[in-house]
Amino acid sequence: MSRRRVVITGLGTINPLGNSVSEFFDNLDSGVSGARLIDYFDTTHFKTKFACTVQNFDPASFGIDRRESRRIDKYAQFAMAAAAQAIEDSGLDLENENLDRIGVVLGSGIGGIGSLTEEISDFSEGGYLPRFSPFLITKMISDMGPGLISIKYGFAGPNYTTTSACASSSHAMADSLELIRNGKADIMITGGAEAPIAPPSIGGFNSAKALSTKNDEYMTASRPFDATRDGFVMGEGSAILIFEEYEHAKARGAKIYAEVAGAAMNADAHHITAPLPDGSGAAKVMRLALEDAGIDKSAVDYINVHGTSTPLGDVAEINAVKTLFGQHAYKLNISSTKSMHGHLLGAAGAVEALACVHAINSSIVPPTINHRNPDPEIDPNINLTLNEPCRREVSVALNNTFGFGGHNCCIVFKKF
Repeated sequence: MSRRRVVITGLGTINPLGNSVSEFFDNLDSGVSGARLIDYFDTTHFKTKFACTVQNFDPASFGIDRRESRRIDKYAQFAMAAAAQAIEDSGLDLENENLDRIGVVLGSGIGGIGSLTEEISDFSEGGYLPRFSPFLITKMISDMGPGLISIKYGFAGPNYTTTSACASSSHAMADSLELIRNGKADIMITGGAEAPIAPPSIGGFNSAKALSTKNDEYMTASRPFDATRDGFVMGEGSAILIFEEYEHAKARGAKIYAEVAGAAMNADAHHITAPLPDGSGAAKVMRLALEDAGIDKSAVDYINVHGTSTPLGDVAEINAVKTLFGQHAYKLNISSTKSMHGHLLGAAGAVEALACVHAINSSIVPPTINHRNPDPEIDPNINLTLNEPCRREVSVALNNTFGFGGHNCCIVFKKF
């Protein structure tokens, strides 16, 4: 039985490069760094004092009033704001849609860690009095993003959160693709949200030696593939995409940004944080995704790589690209937009999916910024789109995300 085709009909985002899709795309093309010194808490005793933070976010601008915002963690506020943008962008007339056929699947790695941190701090300072907020649990749990979106709009289709570290939102998109393909839904609101810039996450990733500590050069600290890279720069925000069954989109005259051609997921089965050094797990998941899409590897133009700016991960991923693509690897454009917006953990894949869609529609490949020192372990003939965007036709783009625990996911986007 032939599978139903899935297309993208709406986009929305809140992230360190902008509080709208157009602002995000403009800053991507301009190579803007979203890194800033952290002012959410006192970083005096932290090794890392910076992150890529969302600026000038006003929940009320997206229909979240002051009372509601006090009951919702920031990650869910980001998700609701990005969803509002995407739904408006899609042109959906919800009064004439079967809401039972519209679902919400989002990814989030650590959900409401900010709210949990605040509550524990207040509890400790209060002399161990049991005065937790009645909203602590609903603010903390990572499934509340899709839950709140479904409640606001009445979406009664499949609804849940995927949590697989940095692969979370890509798994959400892969699941949404299959739900539509298999007839379980006609429309899926999908993507991810994260608000991880809190003492436990900064401190924890510092202890794991995963974060950059270049406090004197924080604007350029996210430098994937550079020989002086020393870890990722944490980011926050949300990106939401409307996945829609093609015939349904066609019937209502929707604009179509791109086709979601395929997806795959697998595991390294190797280590809790480190990738397979040869990148074989990453190579396999890209191959499986292309097979699922029915697209030959020679048709791929652009890969938005996971490229976190960690010493091990960047080398392993380029090894994977060379293993799979062979000589075609030298004809690809590759870039890591994390060099600009930082690493949004569970929301990374969704934000980078927007970058892939933008490359397809604008014929502009966003750059990998902050690169100054070539790494001798990385083939200098691989086109990493360093420091400047590249104009080229992009018909097929891959989006790679890899998470702690060995989770790998790859999504294939295709020009419609």
